[in-house]
Amino acid sequence: MPRGRYSFHDTHDHTPLGEEHFHCATGPSGWRYTAQTTAPAGDHTGSIDLTIDDLGRPIRLELLSGSWQVRAAAVDGVTWVRTDPTGEHAQEGNAPAHAFTGVSPAFWIATARLLRLGPGGPATRVRLVSFQAPVLAPLTVDQAWSLLDRTAHTTDSGVLAVDNYRVDDLATGDRHDVHIAGDVVLAAPGVELEELDTPPSSFT
Repeated sequence: MPRGRYSFHDTHDHTPLGEEHFHCATGPSGWRYTAQTTAPAGDHTGSIDLTIDDLGRPIRLELLSGSWQVRAAAVDGVTWVRTDPTGEHAQEGNAPAHAFTGVSPAFWIATARLLRLGPGGPATRVRLVSFQAPVLAPLTVDQAWSLLDRTAHTTDSGVLAVDNYRVDDLATGDRHDVHIAGDVVLAAPGVELEELDTPPSSFT
């Protein structure tokens, strides 16, 4: 059950944007990721609690950012309830999408689990609903994912398989690589894995 810390920075000038202190675990019925987010000064800014089933489908998502809150799941596509800071005007939403995305590395792991791509295969298109801090406004995005290669690295705890994904934003043309080992993101644009107390878990 890995526990660790990611740091975030601006991809243009490397300005620190905060950290995410996470804990995740695999189980017979899926995977759960929980984390607390902080500002560069250390102030608490929000949290994420994501559970996916064994097929990678999001069965529960709860996001907090300041006073904003989102609760969501895969129902008739994906469905969510977004609550404003006053708590008086909750808004329901639904979209014909496959899953969710956002700033947290948890979403990359969940999407990779959902697609289950083979190395060197063709790119697969996926539609996601993105929730971005600070107000968690929903935005539907289309991406194309491909698994470029899978490499084995020898570590003190055994062989670690690292997947190198290519992710294309089909609206903007932006392209980046994401390196994932089990249920931990090792490298991605704007994200650094700063601490990890145990090796990544493997999905069966």
